[in-house]
Amino acid sequence: MDYVVIMGGGRVGLALANLLIDEGYDITLIENDNKLCAEVASELDALVVCGNGTNSKILEEVNIEDAKYFIATTGNDEANLLSCILVRKYKVKHIIARVSNPDHEEAFKEVGIEQVISPERAAASYLQKIVTRPNAAELMTLGQGDGEILDMTITNDKIVGKKYRDISPSKDFIIIATYQNGNLIIPQPDNVISRGEKVSVLVKRGKFNKVAKKLGKSS
Repeated sequence: MDYVVIMGGGRVGLALANLLIDEGYDITLIENDNKLCAEVASELDALVVCGNGTNSKILEEVNIEDAKYFIATTGNDEANLLSCILVRKYKVKHIIARVSNPDHEEAFKEVGIEQVISPERAAASYLQKIVTRPNAAELMTLGQGDGEILDMTITNDKIVGKKYRDISPSKDFIIIATYQNGNLIIPQPDNVISRGEKVSVLVKRGKFNKVAKKLGKSS
């Protein structure tokens, strides 16, 4: 099983650790605050080390050189950055950092930390999509944001009654699933499209409005 070292026993780090444990990963969590460390140790079915993840001795104590992933999840961007820089010398394959201030993302990338997660930016992006895409529920973003899988409802009468092969796939989207009586169905080319039918659609970046117009209400 893959070995993961998480720095930070706060809300994000603890939740992440529990999720990865459920998936069968071998987890060690580092937390600098002694009180929080004791609390996390009592809740988590994993090794919890009380110490500073920006200290090489602590990293070596948790056998960082054996880790496939190092994830810095504290709310302190400076500590996360320093720990990631230190971990790079141990040749950890995947180094991931949480960034509280989106303005600090560039600093991480300048030192070679490519996987940077900003919960604040993600939340803002999600809220923006609620406003701009009220009729679509986003399920997943693919690659570097090049595509999205969205749930949509067929409301354009111009395509109702047509066969799936008449509209999908196209250069901008492909309908990958439909739902009948709560069951997921892979649409076949000769299946007929019904009004009100719920579908999952893989859409290329920047093409949402065009696809929504084709599948949704006609203008």
